[in-house]
Amino acid sequence: MAEVSREERERPDGPHHEPHVVLDAKGLRAMAHPVRVQLVGLLRTYGPSTATRLAERLGLGSGVTSYHLRQLGTAGFVEEDTDRGNARERWWRAVHQSTWLTDMDLADREREAAAAYGRSVADSHAQRARRTLDALEVMPRSWRHNLDLSDWSLRLTPEEAASLGEELRAVVNRYRRDAPEARSDAPEGAERVVLITHILPDVDAVAGPDAVAEPAGETP
Repeated sequence: MAEVSREERERPDGPHHEPHVVLDAKGLRAMAHPVRVQLVGLLRTYGPSTATRLAERLGLGSGVTSYHLRQLGTAGFVEEDTDRGNARERWWRAVHQSTWLTDMDLADREREAAAAYGRSVADSHAQRARRTLDALEVMPRSWRHNLDLSDWSLRLTPEEAASLGEELRAVVNRYRRDAPEARSDAPEGAERVVLITHILPDVDAVAGPDAVAEPAGETP
């Protein structure tokens, strides 16, 4: 889930020169489920897989993952990998490498779906952090000492927050992206690193107990 600048939105090749999908209403509703966010993330990170293997990773039943994969297929986020599949098992692969929510009018119209999608993304971030910390004891020293969990409190205007987000994306874009087809070009010792950024207004400060919700469909 991310918001990109107007200049990036207007570029035909997308914000990162890689296959991506910009959510429309149908896609936003389809992705407003934590299991689906995790399934798409696993297929993008590790490549094609089956419902059974994905279920083992997530600690779910294969029937659950099969159902959500079919829903994601209908929405265009995943597709069947016919080169790998056979009569006994069905393989799936991700269609895109990243997902973007750039239409803020859509987010206002579909507030419930947008909130559910955001919570699903946040949950997947938290689960990833917990898995990493659970494996800290067996992690190589060089990586263990470069792991970072930080937070800073800033006092910004909405415009400054938007500018900060654009600056952070510019920094990230200077570094090598992880993709299945690009791993052979990475230098020795390079491993997958996940950088997660959150720009979160303080709820108590921005919307106090007396705040009135804006009517749905209106852009603030």
